[in-house]
Amino acid sequence: MSNHYHILLETPLGNLSQIMRHINGAYTTYYNTKRKRAGHLFQGRYKAILIQADEYAKELSRYIHLNPVRAGITARPEEYHWSSYKAYAGKGKRPEWLTTDFIHGFFDRNKTKAQEKYQRFTNELIGSEYESPLKETIASTILGRQDFISEITEKHIGKKKKDRNIPALRELLRMPTIEEIINKVKAAMGEDEYLATSASIYLCHKHSGARLKEIGTRFGIGESAVSQASRRFAFKIAKDVKLKKAIERIEGELNVSRV
Repeated sequence: MSNHYHILLETPLGNLSQIMRHINGAYTTYYNTKRKRAGHLFQGRYKAILIQADEYAKELSRYIHLNPVRAGITARPEEYHWSSYKAYAGKGKRPEWLTTDFIHGFFDRNKTKAQEKYQRFTNELIGSEYESPLKETIASTILGRQDFISEITEKHIGKKKKDRNIPALRELLRMPTIEEIINKVKAAMGEDEYLATSASIYLCHKHSGARLKEIGTRFGIGESAVSQASRRFAFKIAKDVKLKKAIERIEGELNVSRV
């Protein structure tokens, strides 16, 4: 895209940091040489989300390939040059580094049929409104069913020191509970009950690791209302410098990432 990129990958060795350092470093060198410039190209750290592949991989693949269409850059995904869509849909040669078998496996064992079905699967959302599969991301860092989150937590956290290098696991180590968040928010802005509730919903959605249903039950609202309230509050923060600083102070006290 014009100011960011999405990449769906599997790292069996848990070496995501090294991979991203190589990708960003190599591209920065290429770009600087081509444009005769110097210095950093990417701002800030990359955003990593650990996903339960069997549940979300094909949806995320479609979401990524429709990005240029949603942004109004092209009318169809195959028209966008900087995308792997054509290789997935059988409309172009697959580069050596790209593996399509895993995603194709959700559609058909036959490669040609899988490509055709993937193309139909992607195209069926063109021109329609649809929600991002990332909206269910827990604590801005992990996407999956509750049993997956529990399995990751039990298997990795606190057992292997090297696992703490995996961004999603580091975030899980710091996840506060719903009640901890509510108490911190009340202490900081208890005089305004409406604002405190809105801030609590936003921070619980962003940092608690709780499912939408659990958060909604605590505040007496539905799952979709949690997402909507969180989104509205995010817009409010973006326009209110004083409020943004207050939320950042609360996040600092909760010891959570502000990404």
